[in-house]
This record gives sequence, C-alpha cells and structure tokens, in this order.
Amino acid sequence: MPSECNKTYPIYDQARVVSCAAVEGANPKGSVWSLVVEPSGKGCGSGKTVPLPLAGQFYMLQAVRTNTLLARPISVFHVNKDGPAPKLEFLILLKGQGTKELCSLMPDDKINLLGPCGNCFPCPSTPSTGSGTADVAKACIIGGGIGVAPVAGFAETLPAGSYDFFASFKSGSYGLEHIKPAKLTITTDDGSVGVHGMLPAALTEEALRQGNYSVVYACGPTPMLAYVKKVAEAAGLPCYLSLEAHMACGAGVCLGCTIQTTEGKKRCCKEGPVFYSRILDFENLDGTGKRDQVAGVKVQPRREPLASEPDLSVQIAGVNFQNPVIASSGTFGFGTEYESVFDVNRLGGISSKGLTLEPRQGNDGIRVWETPSGLMNSIGLQNPGIPHFIEHELPQMLALKPVAIANLSGSSLETYTKGAELLDKTEVPMIELNISCPNVSAGGAAFGMTCQAASEVVRAVRAVTKKPLVVKLTPQSLELNAVALECIKAGADAISLCNSFQGIAIDIERGVPVFEKLKAGLGGPAVRPIAVRLIYELVQAINTLPANQRVPVIAIGGIATWQDAVEFIMAGADAVQVGTATFANPPAMIEIIDGLAAFMKRKGYKKISDFKGIIQRS
Repeated sequence: MPSECNKTYPIYDQARVVSCAAVEGANPKGSVWSLVVEPSGKGCGSGKTVPLPLAGQFYMLQAVRTNTLLARPISVFHVNKDGPAPKLEFLILLKGQGTKELCSLMPDDKINLLGPCGNCFPCPSTPSTGSGTADVAKACIIGGGIGVAPVAGFAETLPAGSYDFFASFKSGSYGLEHIKPAKLTITTDDGSVGVHGMLPAALTEEALRQGNYSVVYACGPTPMLAYVKKVAEAAGLPCYLSLEAHMACGAGVCLGCTIQTTEGKKRCCKEGPVFYSRILDFENLDGTGKRDQVAGVKVQPRREPLASEPDLSVQIAGVNFQNPVIASSGTFGFGTEYESVFDVNRLGGISSKGLTLEPRQGNDGIRVWETPSGLMNSIGLQNPGIPHFIEHELPQMLALKPVAIANLSGSSLETYTKGAELLDKTEVPMIELNISCPNVSAGGAAFGMTCQAASEVVRAVRAVTKKPLVVKLTPQSLELNAVALECIKAGADAISLCNSFQGIAIDIERGVPVFEKLKAGLGGPAVRPIAVRLIYELVQAINTLPANQRVPVIAIGGIATWQDAVEFIMAGADAVQVGTATFANPPAMIEIIDGLAAFMKRKGYKKISDFKGIIQRS
C-alpha cells in the first residue's frame, strides 16, 4: 500500500455503549443497526493509549455478555471527536448470532474491542499536467450495501466536493449523512430510491472515463467489487477495494483470512482489508480456481422459491414420519412430559427413554454437568423397566401423533432379546436398539464397539421381532463404519448415530472427578461438527452397498437449530434426533420444523430428498 497510509496497531480495550438503534432508511426495517461506543482509551492491561482509527480500518467487536466464541470484524463508519472522549460508530448488518448480540446492546453495556485493525484507504494523489501546475484530484467512491460504511467513513476525511459517491442498495438507502460529494448517485435493485437497478445501471467504464477521476475506491459484495475492478482497470484508473473474509484474531496470527493474490496469499486483517485491485483475481480469490465446486462437490443450481408449502414427510424402514424431527432418547421422557410446554404432536417422532428389561435406578452422584457449548451426563439408564413401560407409558405415547419409538437397551444378550420379545407383542411402530450408552458398567456401548459384538446382538434381536429395527451406535468405536455395515448385514433396518461422546470432568476445588463412573457422555453443539463428519462418512460407507441393501440414517449430535438439521440432511441423513437443545430451549424442535419448512420453500425444495445427501453427489 502507499506510504501515506500510516498503519496503526491494534489495542485491546473495553468500551461503553453510548447508543444502539436501527438505522433509518434500511430495508427491511431493523436489518441494519448503528452502534456507537466510547472506548476507555487506556487499553486493557497494555498500558498503551488507544489510537483513533484511520479511514478503512476495522475493529473486532464482541459483547462482554456473549454466547459466541469469536469477536466480529466491523468497519468504522464514523468517528465523533466532539466531547471529552471520542466515540466510534459502526453500522452492523444483522446476520447471525454475533451481530444479533451486538445489535441488542443497551446504553452503558460493556463491549470488548480489538483495534484499530488492518490498513487504510490511501489518499488520492494529485495528478500533474506536465505544465508545472496540478489538477485537482477527483475520486470516485463506491459503496454497496453495508459496504457503504467504510467508504463513507473514508469520504468524510476528504475535502468536500473532491469526489463523487455511488451508493448501491437492494432497497432503501442509509449511511450517507456525513458525506459531502460533488455528486451523489444512489441505485436500488427495487427502484425504491434513485436509479432503478444495480450498480452497472449508473456506473460504467464510459462513466468512469467521462468523470475525469484520478482513482476509484470501493467496498461491497464480492460480485460488485469484481465489476468495479473490471471497469476501473478498463478505464485505466488505479482502484482500491476493501474486502472481507472469515477471521478469528484480527491481528494477523490466525491466518484464517488469507486471500489469493498475484503476489501470493495475503491476510485481509493485516495486508488488507484494502487491496490494490490489480493484484486481485476474483475468479481465484479463495485459492481454488473453481467457483462451481467446493472440495469436489458441485455447487447446487439455484431453484425458484415454492409457491406452495413443502412436503416434510419422510419414510424410515417403512414407517411414515410427518417430518424428520425426532425427540432423542433420554431427553424427552415418553413425550407426555412436554405436552404442557408446546404442541408435541407436531414432532415427527419420539424415541422413549432408554428401556431395560428390569427397572433401573441409574447412577449415583452428580448426573449432569454443563460445559462450554455442551452438557455432560451420567444418568445410567434409569427407567421403569419394559413391562411397566408397556402397561403405562406406551399407551400414552401411542395416543400422540408422532411415531412412537421404543429405545431398547440391555446388560446382556439375554436381556436384549427378552426385552425385544416383549416389545414385539405391542403396537409400538419401531424399536431403536441402543448398543451405545456410555454410562453403564455392563452392556450398552460395549456391544457397539466391535463388529462381532454388534452383529451378535442385532442378529439375536432381529430373530425375535419383526418390528422395524433402528440400531443406535456409539462414536467411540474404532471401526464405526464397519460396525454399521455388520449391523445392516445382521438385520438393521436403519442406523442412528451418534450417541454421546465420552469425556471426563474434574472438580478442581476437591481434586476429584465430577462423575462417580469417571467418564460421562458429552452432547450439545460442541460435538456437532464431529457428528456431521461421522454421518457423512457413514452414508458414504452405506452407499458402497448394493442399492437394495442400503438403509436410512438418523443423525444425532448437537442439533439445536434448523440450520443444523439442514447440515445433517445435506450430509446424507434421512432424519434428525434433537436432544440437549430441548433442555436449553424447550420449543427448539418446533423452531427447527418451522425453519426447515421456510428454508425449503425459499430454496425451492419440494421434499426432503431434494437436498438429502447433496454433498455425497458427484
């Protein structure tokens, strides 16, 4: 970058929130927020005075009270130097959990910030006419959507009338109150403000030539920046583009925000976010050179949104489910416990508490222990026993609309088969054979660890029941996929994966394990990416079988939102089971069903099979 961009170095500081309000003019209403903060100016432990940001720089922002791991990079929109202490204003597009937290802050709340980060926009140079005099430099500044914020902050530092400003939005307009351009042009995709159309409706190569500009600056969506680069370079103008990338640190050390340039990989947070356009190749910006594929998987073609409601029903082992959302065993009792909380009849299915032939009291000591993004448990299969279940709880489950699934566990081959024999005589539509419980001394996961043991118990249970049989596996097995294939060979009609991951928690004050049995099961969002991998690999293994031998897969592991459910289905799952999320957010499964339907309608998916296993497809 040019030498006039005197780089600053980030300081970690805590700021007081001055105000947080929805921005007027942004459509839809409430989609963009203005956050004004007052830094302490001292830094947190560094002893260094926090510098004011240069135009184009950003901060890593994170609410002190947060549910996110990482701060979010947000560009500076405006610096207010009035009053005893400077105040920083950020424009924030409400998008995910992190930005939702930032947009929910109240006056006097505390916010952590690391910054200012990155480089800045270089000031326009004054061109020479060659006659000893100098022409006045004129800049063309372009902002698209939330990308208006950093370029508007930059424009504010330039002399009034020394630039033209182009602002492009989908609908409405915002972030233009501090700029003083010679000419302001606004385009909107819906025609609500200014020129009807996207940026090319107002800015072309010819317009750049006729504008007598000396330099172009832009920030906005990647397709817009690619277009600006094209027309600016065709017009022979130097062009500086502000980019964004996923990042963890903001200080140049995580190397997660690199982009490919003609000069090698560069970090958006350090060598950027402002880059000279001629070193950028938007066809290869992510380093893959393939915009239609990711990791060898084709990007799905766009579909038109549905005019009618999608069909969420699925069929598993011949049993029809009204939707693919199933309450996971051990987290939902027998279904009736939550009847007063939400409409349980909207669920696709309910898997019962783990059942054994004889009643069990379960484990002693602490049974649940919260961890970051997860919950450890050591219940030990406490349940009333299968005979009691058949007489009392099963009739109540069958009276509900969701498919009732009896989760069968045991401590020996004999108890498994005797339990299956009893369940086979009932009206329960499906049995889930649990050979994966991590919290019992005998049976449980011990049967699911090896191909031989798993095959033996599945074959024995298959021999005494004609019920559709789902086998629930443990992620602890070192030969998981081979175990699954043996279970299918032995008679499993479906596979559910995965039960809790084993972990250990230690009470550091007493210097002893938290749980009586030392190890306990871990579930919740923390395990989800691992579970997605296991589901993906399991489906790949199953797909090696002849088509008539393949069975459905039910995914379990940290599913808390509809997005999580979609992820598992795209990985190849036919349905999902939701467990820990119900404890954290009782109506989570209803939200997942509604979100799934809305997603399918928006994406043009008429049925679950339209996107099931799409990353398995070559």
